[in-house]
Amino acid sequence: MWTKNNMPDQTGKTAIVTGANAGIGFETAFALYQAGAHVILACRSQENADEAFSKIQAKKGSGTLETALLDLSSLAAVKQFAETFIQKHRQLHLLINNAGVMIPPASKTADGYELQFGVNFLGHFALTGYLYLLLNATPGSRIVTVSSLAYLNGVIDFDNLKSEKDYNAMREYCQSKLGNLIFSIELQRRITAANDQTVSIAAQPGANKTELTRHMSEEAFNTAVARVGELMDPWQGALPSLYAATSADAKAGELYGPDKDGGYRGYPARATITPNALDEQIAKKLWEWAEKVTGLNYPKL
Repeated sequence: MWTKNNMPDQTGKTAIVTGANAGIGFETAFALYQAGAHVILACRSQENADEAFSKIQAKKGSGTLETALLDLSSLAAVKQFAETFIQKHRQLHLLINNAGVMIPPASKTADGYELQFGVNFLGHFALTGYLYLLLNATPGSRIVTVSSLAYLNGVIDFDNLKSEKDYNAMREYCQSKLGNLIFSIELQRRITAANDQTVSIAAQPGANKTELTRHMSEEAFNTAVARVGELMDPWQGALPSLYAATSADAKAGELYGPDKDGGYRGYPARATITPNALDEQIAKKLWEWAEKVTGLNYPKL
């Protein structure tokens, strides 16, 4: 049973955690801070970032903290965040692509993409791209991208990334989380082909009590709990991300999640990845689409 107590000392390491103000992101940032890392709390609002800063600093830990504004729904804002970070820091050991939006009312990003796909996948694709050279120049760096078991029901519909068709909140969420997993796997393929030194690993947190469910009706929430069973506390849902980020046994290109009840509960273990996330033709098409949209090309092949 792997817990955050098994984490190696993170003193001297710099980590960015997106969506660090609540839920799994907060617990991930707190654990890295406890282990000695310098953690950048990358949040959508300064108020949320400051609140998380105060809560974590009040707890026992040997690390240091920094807040930063990051709006993943705007590609321009993502670029600004990355440029500011690079001006201030000479290394980046851990990029935890954690932030997510789940089943909101129909809405779009500043760039016109369906909000869940735009934030969960495209924003993190851009963030990773802008920070890639720094990550690859930092020995032992890792890129951890958080997916979800929702990916199992996901399909990438290239004709509906701007909600050109009807909007189905859960369908679009599943698509975005499939996009996250495809991204993580394809990134590692490209890292290997480029002979680069950073690594890409995916995590999924299982079923947890977090703010992600805030857009669900009480009836829908109760139905979901009846289907998946008891929800874990966020600290336990953060363990797969922490394992992927820090364990010497975590392997590049893999997915880690809870080891019990089909991945809904338990402690970190390597998960079996289903074929919809392993289709290399879809991965190549999605990657090239994201490159065209963002103007980013990485790793350099």
